[in-house]
Amino acid sequence: MAFTQNLYYIKPLTPLCEVNDLGVTDEQINYIEDMANHIREDIIKMLVEAGSGHSAGALGTADIFATLYFHIMKNDPKNPDWEERDRFVLSNAHICPVLYATLAEAGYFPKEELLTLRKLGSRLQGHPHRGTLPGLEASGGPLAQGLSIAAGMAMADKIDGKRNRVYCMIGDGEMDEGQIWESLMFIGKNRLHNFTLIIDRNNIQIDGFTEEVMPLEPLKDKLTSFNFHVIETGGHNIRTLIESFKEAQDIFEKPTVLLAHTIPGKGVDFMEFKPEWHGKPPNKEEARKALAELRSLGGKITCEHE
Repeated sequence: MAFTQNLYYIKPLTPLCEVNDLGVTDEQINYIEDMANHIREDIIKMLVEAGSGHSAGALGTADIFATLYFHIMKNDPKNPDWEERDRFVLSNAHICPVLYATLAEAGYFPKEELLTLRKLGSRLQGHPHRGTLPGLEASGGPLAQGLSIAAGMAMADKIDGKRNRVYCMIGDGEMDEGQIWESLMFIGKNRLHNFTLIIDRNNIQIDGFTEEVMPLEPLKDKLTSFNFHVIETGGHNIRTLIESFKEAQDIFEKPTVLLAHTIPGKGVDFMEFKPEWHGKPPNKEEARKALAELRSLGGKITCEHE
């Protein structure tokens, strides 16, 4: 038997009879949670092999990516250019290891290729390059440009009368960029109801804590004033994330933003909440400890690997 993670991605699992009011089974929730943990393990392996890259934001957003790609978004790894797919743009593109790991786990390309991250000739560059990997909708690098690209996609789809949805993630530190606010004005003014923005509100950036570097609060009030429907949500509870994304899909008169509160470095205790892990990879010993923690779910189960 099989159940549908979303309309277009099917996994061979036995469904449970009990379904909650979100229309998902406990087994589906468990599956997404497992995928998020696999993605975190992939991130650690990629970063230690590369010897460079960004740890905290990638680990902190794994639950969001797993929820999007394995339940919410219309996507087909076997047909990545499918005309009716939803699109995802990563604006804070330095956390691309989480995107690469998610795409590989979903079947867009072989998982073995993850270990070529940041290596000469690799398709997995330090920032995404559209056209090198299936599933990449936009190139990234300069902060804030991804949001402008995603806004243009949503505007084009609205003009063409398409039913696709555009999702875009930005980092809270990225909101120091003026281009972010220009894009927010454009999206709000044009009432792009087919657009969902995800803000990774982890409260850190390369120079420290966001509220010390450049305070963003009251962020919800600011976003509301730009004509967004704002949903504050936890970034690590799969049920809460599904509920938030479903709410966003039900808003038809304006764009929606998920203000997702996340823990930078989530799942690895010595990385959590520490700004120094924004742009730092683990060394071999740190990677060993991180993988042991992830594989044992923080000591909750016995780990068979060392």
